[in-house]
Formats: sequence, structure tokens, C-alpha cells
Amino acid sequence: MGGFGGLNGHSIGIIMKEMVRRAIHEIRAQRRTFESKRKENRHKDEDFVTSADTAAQAIYLKTIRECFPEYGVIGEEENLMIPCRIAGCDLYFTVDPLDGTKAYLRRQSHGIGTMIALIRDGEVVAAAVGDINTQEIYYFRPDSDHVHRLSEYNDAEPLGAVEQAALRSQYVLLRDDPDCYTAETCALARGLFKSIEVSGGSIGVCFARLWKGEVGGLILSPGVDTPWDLAPIAGISKRLGFQFFALHGGAKRFDPPVKTTTDERDFETLVVHASRVSEVDAFLANRPNRLTDPLIS
Repeated sequence: MGGFGGLNGHSIGIIMKEMVRRAIHEIRAQRRTFESKRKENRHKDEDFVTSADTAAQAIYLKTIRECFPEYGVIGEEENLMIPCRIAGCDLYFTVDPLDGTKAYLRRQSHGIGTMIALIRDGEVVAAAVGDINTQEIYYFRPDSDHVHRLSEYNDAEPLGAVEQAALRSQYVLLRDDPDCYTAETCALARGLFKSIEVSGGSIGVCFARLWKGEVGGLILSPGVDTPWDLAPIAGISKRLGFQFFALHGGAKRFDPPVKTTTDERDFETLVVHASRVSEVDAFLANRPNRLTDPLIS
């Protein structure tokens, strides 16, 4: 196995999990003592950064510099952008040190995460999402098709295609208030699923609920896709067989593009497991006066 500057997939996976573990420890340690301030963000009306954000990013950056000195890094805080210095490939990490900062400010008991992904020539080859409150880690390493859920840092169990009931008996998770979605998408959500659940905070922790089978689908409103948010959730979702559908002028499958830039996404997105796609297609095809076209794979 090559392409990682002399390291193998096992060693990279071990180091990535250790980075996430250290970040979780630091963020939890600051829960009662953190300092916060507003930060400029042209994509959000109100955004904050805490001392836990910057401390966690410093942990990631220190370890990456020590263990992967020639790899690139793109981090959320302080416009962190370090180019890859390995000839012949574009190999870099994305780092979201504290995913769900507002939830952290409110000291919520859910919706707070930390995430890292490794990208090689536009493909997510490894990713890890840590849940700050449960201390669970969801990850896959390079050159592996398996995704694991790690509890208490030691107890690993494989995640696979969850044997789900029909979507009509499951909930769909919305990342925003239903008023933020189009009438067509709300009709799809209410008609295809048992009911709607709304949850904000960490997008990584929200996707973990989908990966575990706690909800049958997830719908994103139009918004901004950042490298540090998109890479880990897209990488793990793809490994587990989940598919993304753009809900605009129909419902069409697409692969979320992994980029080094922050981009606007002007359409709503449905995410379901590949084994459930036929149910969505049938619902749209048989719906009277349907407002969207059947899924096109």
C-alpha cells in the first residue's frame, strides 16, 4: 500500500483516532471555563469561537505537523490553510475542531462534535467524527471498507447497512425548522416518513444518528458547504452506502464534491441508505399531483 508518504492505513487510522480522543478530552475539560467571542463569518448572521475551538485545533495541528509534516491542512479557525508538500499528489486533512459551537455555548448534552478527514486527490480516504458528550468516535481508516463505532475509546463495533423498517415507520431528521424548507420537500418528508424530527448543533453528530439507524433519512436545507463539515460526513456516509439526492426540479442522485473551498449549495438535500431508494422512488412516482419527479440514479 502506498500513496501516504511511507505510512500505512493502520498507522494513519490510529493517529487520527488519537487526535480525536485528545480533542474530545480538551473540549470536555473546558466546559465550565471556556471563553468565547464573536467572529466574522459572511455566511452566518451570528457566529462564535471559543477557547475550546482554538485549543482543539491546536491539538490537531501539532499532531499533524509531528506525524504528517508534508500533508496539507484546512482548518475552520483562523483561516488555517497549509498546502500539501508531497510531490505527485494532493494529500491533506480537514479539521473541524468543535462542531456545534453554539450548542457548546449553551452547554447542551447533545449536538457537539469534533471532526477530521483525510483527502487524497479529491477522495475522502479516512474520516473520524467524535461525539463530545458520549465520547463515541465514528471512523474509517485508509484502505478499508469498514466503518466502526468506538465507545469509551476501546470498544469497537462495525457499522453496516442497518436492517431498517419501511421509511413510513421511521423519522426523518431536519437540520432546520420546517419553515426553512420548500412546501414540496415538507410534503415529501411528511408523506414518506412517519414523522419529522428537528435537530441542530453538530452536523457530524446528526449524521451519526442516520448511520446508526436512529432515523431513516436526513434532509438538509440550502446552505454553505465547508470542507471541514462536508468531507467527514460525505466520506463516512459513502462508505456505509448512503446516497445524496438534490431536491430541485426533481430528486437526482449526486456525489457531494469534496473541495478545498467553501461553496453555496442552493438546493435541499435528502440522504437515505441505498436500500431505501426504491421506497422514495415509488412514493414520488405514485403520488397524485406530485411536485417532484421520481428519483434518477
